[in-house]
Amino acid sequence: MKITDIREARVSIASDIANAYISFAKMDVSVLAIYTDVWVDGRQVVGYGFNSNGRYAQSGLLRERFLPRLREADPTALVDDSGANLDPFRVWNVLMANEKPGGHGERSVAVGIIDMAVWDIVAKTENKSLAQLLAERHGDGTADANVSVYAAGGYYYPGKQVSALKDEMRDYLDLGYTCTKMKIGGVPLAEDLERVEAAIDVVGDASRLAVDANGRFDLKTALAFAEGLAPYGVRWYEEAGDPLDYALQQQLGEHYAPPMATGENLFSHQDARNLLRYGGMRADRDILQMDPVLSYGLVEYLRMLEVLKQHGWSSRQCIPHGGHQFALNIASGLKLGGNESYPRVFAPFGGFADSTPIESGYVAIPAMPGIGFEDKRELMNVFDKHLR
Repeated sequence: MKITDIREARVSIASDIANAYISFAKMDVSVLAIYTDVWVDGRQVVGYGFNSNGRYAQSGLLRERFLPRLREADPTALVDDSGANLDPFRVWNVLMANEKPGGHGERSVAVGIIDMAVWDIVAKTENKSLAQLLAERHGDGTADANVSVYAAGGYYYPGKQVSALKDEMRDYLDLGYTCTKMKIGGVPLAEDLERVEAAIDVVGDASRLAVDANGRFDLKTALAFAEGLAPYGVRWYEEAGDPLDYALQQQLGEHYAPPMATGENLFSHQDARNLLRYGGMRADRDILQMDPVLSYGLVEYLRMLEVLKQHGWSSRQCIPHGGHQFALNIASGLKLGGNESYPRVFAPFGGFADSTPIESGYVAIPAMPGIGFEDKRELMNVFDKHLR
């Protein structure tokens, strides 16, 4: 196998939504296509990649650093022992050659975009879904047929009232979701608790609603919100403080017994290991949300899962950030605890295949090779427009 062409572009996903920390008014995303000289069932094998929302497009890093390394590499350094398929681990080593350890910055995102496209190629060449490929290579041999998903939303919109939040939550239930997530921390505690009560009123039970502060709080505020949230019993209290403030996370856990969640802004297995060592996370109830695309790709995510295993954590406690088809395949093939979903925001990158509607809070893996982007018409239209 040889790579014959690589194409990259920047695409806007700007909107007027905001969380407690950032506005998405200028948000964009990198899209990537890697073409190969392999054909399967009459179709050229092409791998597609993009970065998860919340981090901007990585065009500079891709064009000036990582894609040149991929283009200039000896083709034999990128393939497996058979020479018939790419080896994601060898590709990763080529991309990270001459890179110092630590200080991950956003190079982890650029590498993750390429990694997504590479795994798409590998699974398509094997004529298997990525979920099944991962189950066979890195799991127990069988993929989960369906994956639990929750609808992430509840953002702050200009002029949005509590009634609009309730309408949004009803919409998610109508789409087939049973669990949802909403933002907190963008308004005073009393106002946010009013929003939480309104959302619970719609979803029917607090255990079906998670809340996310996006790292906004200092310890005092995190504890105040914890005290306010505790009586409700929400599904989890997410990213109360800065993602690298392990002491804050540890102290929060001493005062807040219900489940907590964090990890989407940790970009290496070393970061994940430090969270488990120093963050007071509890393997019997807390959720880890590391994002395979933002954190150097699936190659590094597999290293994270090994760290979790060494610390006595089950993969079922992992529910990745990202809300897209790549993470869904990973959740299925590696038997994670579920997957995020963005049914109404970050389109068409969020959400899943056209042929697999949400049913009672679960979604199936599309019956096609690779990640399954070809079963997502609006996303393929974006790829066709920008990368053909």
